[in-house]
Amino acid sequence: MTWRPKLLALDVDGTLVNYDNELAPAVKSTVTAARDAGIHVVISTGRAVPGVYDVLDKLELREESLAVASNGSIVFGVEPFEVVKAVTFDAGPAVERLLQILPDALIAVEEVGVGYRVNKHFPHGEIGDHVFVDHIERMVADPVTRVIVRAPEYDLVGFSELVGDLGLDGTSFSIGHNAWLDVAPPGVSKASGLETVTSILGVDRSDVLAIGDGNNDVEMLAWAGRGVAMGQASERAIQAADAITGSVDEDGAAQEIQRWL
Repeated sequence: MTWRPKLLALDVDGTLVNYDNELAPAVKSTVTAARDAGIHVVISTGRAVPGVYDVLDKLELREESLAVASNGSIVFGVEPFEVVKAVTFDAGPAVERLLQILPDALIAVEEVGVGYRVNKHFPHGEIGDHVFVDHIERMVADPVTRVIVRAPEYDLVGFSELVGDLGLDGTSFSIGHNAWLDVAPPGVSKASGLETVTSILGVDRSDVLAIGDGNNDVEMLAWAGRGVAMGQASERAIQAADAITGSVDEDGAAQEIQRWL
């Protein structure tokens, strides 16, 4: 028990907040206590930048210096907002291929610092409130940091099989808990975003405690000195982690952080 984290890398949905975007008092107080103890607190999420500010406001931690958004494609300074690193790719070929087999798919492209441009509206609350409807051709005309593909009519198994057979060359991608696909630049993950953060802050990865629950947390949990999966985490996240804590409904993030305070 001589090890103590110097940096907390925290997923948001299913880790810090529940699926109604509610932050438990115990989680807020424990994260605040970690900050007050001198531990860097870094949000590391699939959310776009506005969604990061949403949880930072809930935590009352706007003074934290850096955050990782969009599954690692964006690293930014919080106050004031400043993009430190943005990794982009040509999403046109991947989107064209996806639409050939999923012509009714919902597509979202990140507008960095603003929200998303979409071809159609997503189910309420799935990608936040900062959404602008646009044409697919314009959405992927220039390099982008991230594409989200949603096919609500598919179950997870059918969607995973369909996407797995596509061979989306020139991208990295992860499949969520439902028929949700994140398409990103090759090699980009929360881990790669945190590599940038730790380099700036002068923290070694061995001193990072990372907590998450989703398939998009797998690389981060494996990369960190201590990776902890939430109790309700995906099987892949659990396999990548060093330990498992309670579920989000049990304030699992608070349980794990409290061990080190």
